[in-house]
Amino acid sequence: MYKILANTIFLGKDVLFLPECHSTNDIALQQIRQGKAREGSIVICEHQTQGRGQRGNSWETTGGMNLTFSLVLQPAFLDLSEQFYLNMMVSNGIRNLLQQYIPDLKVKWPNDLVVPGVGKLGGILIENVVSSGGWEHAVVGIGLNVNQNSFSVSSACSLASVTGSQFDLQEIFRLLIVYLEQSYLALKKNKLMEIKMEYLQHLYLMGQWVQFSASGAPFKGKIIGIDPSGSLMIELEGGKIKAFGLKEITFPKF
Repeated sequence: MYKILANTIFLGKDVLFLPECHSTNDIALQQIRQGKAREGSIVICEHQTQGRGQRGNSWETTGGMNLTFSLVLQPAFLDLSEQFYLNMMVSNGIRNLLQQYIPDLKVKWPNDLVVPGVGKLGGILIENVVSSGGWEHAVVGIGLNVNQNSFSVSSACSLASVTGSQFDLQEIFRLLIVYLEQSYLALKKNKLMEIKMEYLQHLYLMGQWVQFSASGAPFKGKIIGIDPSGSLMIELEGGKIKAFGLKEITFPKF
């Protein structure tokens, strides 16, 4: 049972634990619609059966082995055009903790957590609630492979499979929330440049010439940054720079 956290300011003061659910993001969005969630509310599930990832992918998880949870935030202090800073903030917060166990951990654009040459450790899916008045809520879904050692896809890994150790799920969860709160407070203090610089410093394949593909056609390119909307900026052979959105580019396999 995941308890209300005592060592945070506002994150985790309201924790809804479910032994099983289809999607913690869906439950969190439902809590918002029913007026039962506030900033800092968390929905955590021991076994998520229909977790979603970026690009509409599913998220595989074995019950009781990993962490699947969603945070409710109210980033109304950001303009909607700045919403990718929320993605970067969350990615930075998680990586700051996990790199203590896996020093070479990277963030694969836009916000997957990967171990280069090994596989994907975790993923983030942010769903926004917007009205005519602006940005009302952001539901931050996080899936992290912790103690699972076997996966149906070879591109997945976990803290346990990489380090050879087992971890206390509740302790990793507690630490994650502390790090995420610290990162979110930096965002509230408008430390946008620092957040972006940290994100780019640990971006997977940053500055490396590799083979990508777009619309089924392979091309060689080098990640040089992200634009204000969060699109990936890639330098092509010949010096041309092109921006790619979420579903417009495919990375090389591990």
